[in-house]
Amino acid sequence: MSRIDELWPHAADDLDDEALLTRLAPPPHPWLRMNFITSLDGAATRSGRSGGLGDDADRRMFDLLRYGADVVLLGAGTARVEGYGAMRVSETAAAWRVARGLTPHPALALVTRRLDLDPSSPMFTEAPLRPIVVTVASAPAQRRAALADVATVVDAGDDEVDPRRVRRILEDHGMTRIHSEGGPHLFGSFLDAGAVDELCLTLAPTLESGESGRIAYGARTVAQRMRLASVLRAGDELLLRYSRTDPADAD
Repeated sequence: MSRIDELWPHAADDLDDEALLTRLAPPPHPWLRMNFITSLDGAATRSGRSGGLGDDADRRMFDLLRYGADVVLLGAGTARVEGYGAMRVSETAAAWRVARGLTPHPALALVTRRLDLDPSSPMFTEAPLRPIVVTVASAPAQRRAALADVATVVDAGDDEVDPRRVRRILEDHGMTRIHSEGGPHLFGSFLDAGAVDELCLTLAPTLESGESGRIAYGARTVAQRMRLASVLRAGDELLLRYSRTDPADAD
């Protein structure tokens, strides 16, 4: 297991999983967390996939961040590119969740305007909990009907997905601890709507260059002030956590 030390706000060496989970615990009120990785020069992917940038420590954190989540939220494009399957956590994680009154596995929520998803994908056919597909009223009717057999399909806008409505829909389903794994377009839209409470960012110790994009794309420039919550270190890699300066702004 990759060693992870805490540098700030307190110094601590070689944190075990329980210590990390304590530090990552979301607050009791509704909370939406984004999780991303970037290289030193700002690349969000290597060879088209964010997973190409991560190492053992990043993957350890990636898994731990799902422990306390009611739902894992991501864009349909990210699910396809990154090769997502059924939303299942390890047996250890499932036991940890059940002991705390959670379902054994978090739900999966996918955001897509075009409903360009395969109903026969393991994301749906092997899902321990029925996935939620968040789309728009103008989405193709034939695709909607096909996905409705394997997922709960709901609208969060007419032609564009409204991130605040996405949050309300998930919260109405009892999913208040929302953990998002991207991608950049989803992140950008949620930033634009002021719907992001926290960012967990792994700073990979590499320079990538190339044509990789950044972790957030948006239709306009949005400046959201964030507060540094913690700094962890795994060798030359930094695992950073930032939260909104005023969480009440997300209500």
